[in-house]
Amino acid sequence: MIELVPKKQIEKEVLFSIRHLKTYYPVLGGFFRKQIGTVKAVDDISITVRKGETIGIVGESGCGKSTLGKTMMLLEKPTDGEMIYNFDGHEKDITKLDSKEIFDFRSRVQMIFQDPYSSFNPSKRIFDAFDEPLRVHGYKDPAVRKQMIEKALHMVNLSEEYLHRFPHEFSGGQRQRISIARALCINPELIICDEPVSALDVSIQAQVLNLMKEIQQELNLTYVFIAHDLSVVQYMSDRVVVMYLGKIVEISNAEDLHVQPLHPYTEALLSAVPVPVVSDMPKERIILEGDVPSPINRPTGCPFSNRCPKRMDICSQVEPVLQPYNDKQHFVACHLYNE
Repeated sequence: MIELVPKKQIEKEVLFSIRHLKTYYPVLGGFFRKQIGTVKAVDDISITVRKGETIGIVGESGCGKSTLGKTMMLLEKPTDGEMIYNFDGHEKDITKLDSKEIFDFRSRVQMIFQDPYSSFNPSKRIFDAFDEPLRVHGYKDPAVRKQMIEKALHMVNLSEEYLHRFPHEFSGGQRQRISIARALCINPELIICDEPVSALDVSIQAQVLNLMKEIQQELNLTYVFIAHDLSVVQYMSDRVVVMYLGKIVEISNAEDLHVQPLHPYTEALLSAVPVPVVSDMPKERIILEGDVPSPINRPTGCPFSNRCPKRMDICSQVEPVLQPYNDKQHFVACHLYNE
């Protein structure tokens, strides 16, 4: 398994290790609904998440990043591979846990969903969305539960009076803060953030991102931050994983990725990031040709070959392997860097 360990993260303990993970979906067709194909949403992915860090996952819509996050939460069943979680020094494959162990895993790992409104029951008050999970996880004393809920709300700068309102009574930014508070309420170690600010205005995005950073430092949380906006991912992340059609095409420290992107797809993503600086020399925008291939019938060789401005003959014949570049802190899957 390829493992990227930044220098500043070397001393930190591994919390979550993903090894050759695959999540496939059958495509059914015909009168008898037989399988006629397979969607490879997550295809042979290996990453390592260390305690206290933020690992960003970025890519276009349909690249498999949200499916990866849901599979890590066991909301989607993996087809193959291992997901090794560190339970206080005891490493276990969460795909093989019994019901009691999964219950323990659920209390350690929480998720912030992309749409904060759909993640709440519109017929119930906000208090119920907090109180019921705490009761399920064994907090029997109502006074203790109330104290934990209020503490979580205060961490996101919200008053406890909001608990008696319904989800539709809040703005988008407020609902996202409530979603963050709900994820924090049970004191998790890892939070998987699936597009947590994509539906918010830019000014509200900045507030929520800064708030998440402050909470992470205070509680020593670990984030897996999923987004399609590379500028947001770079701001939040220590390391960045770039995905395309279910595959990892590049892994790097966030700072290095901005200075020296290697894969042509990463270069195109970076060129689309708006720069709020007036200059006589505007940034060159890389426009990708062609359409994103079907995840059912992916092209042979490199999945990005039909859109790549730097493609070579070998790109349509042989699929590149993710391999280290130079200092072994930067990984790329591209024939341009084969030795």
